[in-house]
Amino acid sequence: MQFGIFYEHQLPKPWADDAEYNLIQEALEQVVLADRLGFDYAWEVEHHFLDEYSHSSAPEVFLAACAAKTERIRLGHGIRQVIPNYNHPARTAEGIATLDLVSNGRVDFGIGEGATRLELHGFNIPAREKRAMSLEAGEQIANMMVHEPYPGYESEHFSMPCRNVLPKPRQKPHPPMWIACTNRDTIKVAARNGLGALAFSFVDPDEARQWVDIYYDIIKSDECVPLGHTVNANVALVAGFSLDEDRTTAILNGQEDFEFFGYALNALVAHDQVPGRTDLWGEFQAIRGTERTEQKVAEAEAAGDKYASCIGTPDDARRYLEDLERVGVDQVIFLQQVGNNSHANICSSLQLFGDKVLPEFKAREADRQAAKATELEPYIQAALARKQWMQPLADDEIPVVKASVKKAQTAGEPIA
Repeated sequence: MQFGIFYEHQLPKPWADDAEYNLIQEALEQVVLADRLGFDYAWEVEHHFLDEYSHSSAPEVFLAACAAKTERIRLGHGIRQVIPNYNHPARTAEGIATLDLVSNGRVDFGIGEGATRLELHGFNIPAREKRAMSLEAGEQIANMMVHEPYPGYESEHFSMPCRNVLPKPRQKPHPPMWIACTNRDTIKVAARNGLGALAFSFVDPDEARQWVDIYYDIIKSDECVPLGHTVNANVALVAGFSLDEDRTTAILNGQEDFEFFGYALNALVAHDQVPGRTDLWGEFQAIRGTERTEQKVAEAEAAGDKYASCIGTPDDARRYLEDLERVGVDQVIFLQQVGNNSHANICSSLQLFGDKVLPEFKAREADRQAAKATELEPYIQAALARKQWMQPLADDEIPVVKASVKKAQTAGEPIA
């Protein structure tokens, strides 16, 4: 199994003048530490206008900074908002490819659509059409990274003439593609499109087994037709993360912040928001009080060695992760930068995991990957054979782009 860290760049109120600066600088330090410890992925989300929940509106900038400071860890857009209203597909293709070159081929490309009115309405995106718009854009972005030149495209959602979209990525045909998933239905969407499933839901091992089985059954079936030019068969789950040798300390350090993540996520879709004025952290504290932390600590201590979470001791995390490994989860992404979880606690938790837990999983990962690749190869080839590929243009089909608008208008010709 592989392991990643995940960034929303959460920043609860009240905000000091240098709060955002410290948030970004500390996150960069954490990614550097994770790279040194042997973590596999650093994932960064893209959100817009979401006070407190996410200050990550330009993940391409943050990930480029990570690329410059690290050597091995993969850098994941988890996810990039690909609907044209957010980011024109050509700009996304250019950005992904450039980051792939800067990072020496370490980019993973997750696609998404957004779920809140703050985002969707802010960019005039019809909620009922967002899934179709996202998948359409994702497919065309993959085509742009492969075709030379890109033949062009026209639909009700966006259009683009024939152009050579540059640069091309270092990874061929393009970086591995993923999609954000929140339930079984979206797990099916991921598998049908040959995309890795970034499952941003918190499920126990029994539920995870069902998700994994659903996903890989479709990957191996005639339903799988790749959205991109490859099949990225992977299931990643997120998990709360706070480690200490003392279970009580780990829970006190991390549980409240993990619960705030869930509260804020629900509030964005269920509660009215006042841009720049809503106080999610204050609301959360008023509702939560102190009893729930004390209750969680008491429950954990009562459970003893049966306590299963990545909020706890290294042994707690190991047992939980072994259960997920047994049911076929490919990657666990730690949700550590949430709420007011301190930089010191995040770094100490990463260090403890790297010292006490990570090595034994890493020791068996190469064999797991090799066996998986052998098993899936015929299914992946069959899926690729089912895809209806965008056809490249012959040289004589590539339109001539006039040197100037004025020249074309004078000649009475259409402007390509």
